[in-house]
Amino acid sequence: MNTLDARGYSCPEPVIMTKKAVEKGLPLTVLVDSMTPVNNITRFAVNAGYKVSHKPAGDDFEITISK
Repeated sequence: MNTLDARGYSCPEPVIMTKKAVEKGLPLTVLVDSMTPVNNITRFAVNAGYKVSHKPAGDDFEITISK
């Protein structure tokens, strides 16, 4: 599984980074540090037809995107 660390970036950068990472292959795990990128990345992935789940990871969040 590929992992993308998008912690510390403000939107829309995490979404742009996620789009580029998805092109390289799935499944993908994205680490972010607030709910705003969780919501925006989830919206992008669902609209693109992917399955998405997220969970807390300490003070951060882990988003998993798959086909």
